[in-house]
Amino acid sequence: MAKPVRAAIGDVWITCVFCKGDLFRDREVKLNSTGMELFKFGWANESATGLICWNCGYVHLFANTDLELYKVKKGEI
Repeated sequence: MAKPVRAAIGDVWITCVFCKGDLFRDREVKLNSTGMELFKFGWANESATGLICWNCGYVHLFANTDLELYKVKKGEI
């Protein structure tokens, strides 16, 4: 199972836009385009970081490369 993370861009901490939670699980998300898929180049599409809210499951997408992820220690959950 994925481990929870907190995230920030610069000095701004990310919170869920739906429930205001601050714990997420992360994964890479492909930003597929029809043209690239049509010509079998889907693997070359741009990627984003998906942050899935640990509390409610709302998915946030970030294409910003300045996004920093911070592991959460066991006692902090």
